[in-house]
Amino acid sequence: MAKTNPLQFIQQVRSEVSKVTWPTRREVLVTSGMVIALTALVALFFSLVDLGIRSGLTGILGFFG
Repeated sequence: MAKTNPLQFIQQVRSEVSKVTWPTRREVLVTSGMVIALTALVALFFSLVDLGIRSGLTGILGFFG
């Protein structure tokens, strides 16, 4: 593997960073809002599933116990 001197490495890094397409503020806010909303929906879904399973098991154990 070829060795690169530190100055050349820094130049290559700066060159690559300049090629990156950074998201706009609006894109960041919209995608962050979507992540938060979907996380809340998934949490609600799993809470309801947990409640259903708990109620079912409590009923079954109460019937037999």
